[in-house]
Amino acid sequence: MTKLVTGSEALAKRLAGIPDEMLIALRPALTRSVADIAADARALAEGSRRSGALVESIAETAPGETTPAFASGGGTRTAGPNEAFVTAGSPEARHGHLVEFGTGERFHTDGTPTGTMPAAPFLLPAWRLNRARVERRIKRAISAAAKKAVAE
Repeated sequence: MTKLVTGSEALAKRLAGIPDEMLIALRPALTRSVADIAADARALAEGSRRSGALVESIAETAPGETTPAFASGGGTRTAGPNEAFVTAGSPEARHGHLVEFGTGERFHTDGTPTGTMPAAPFLLPAWRLNRARVERRIKRAISAAAKKAVAE
């Protein structure tokens, strides 16, 4: 009986076939890319600044590193050899999702409304601003590593 390989199994198989040299060559491109995205996210989050805690909590996680403790999945998520993350969150800033997506109507404990908070996105726009450049950077790194592997 033949087993059909689909979904994440197929992806895992393809990723396992990537030579380690290519992943090593890709790391600087990923690290530079998350630094660019994080810098733009910080700039975009300035508009929501009150204490500065949210802006200061935006962090980069390079390949092989673990996310900060107060980020989503923090302290438990380690970036793989071909992954990098930009996260927001700290003990002083646990409201990044509220800023990014806004809030609905909220109420005090006595039932009086406090109003809504409009969305002030900073992470997704930072990704959108950098997406084409990140993709080009990664493609260049992969091409250079492939050419080097063929030449050797």
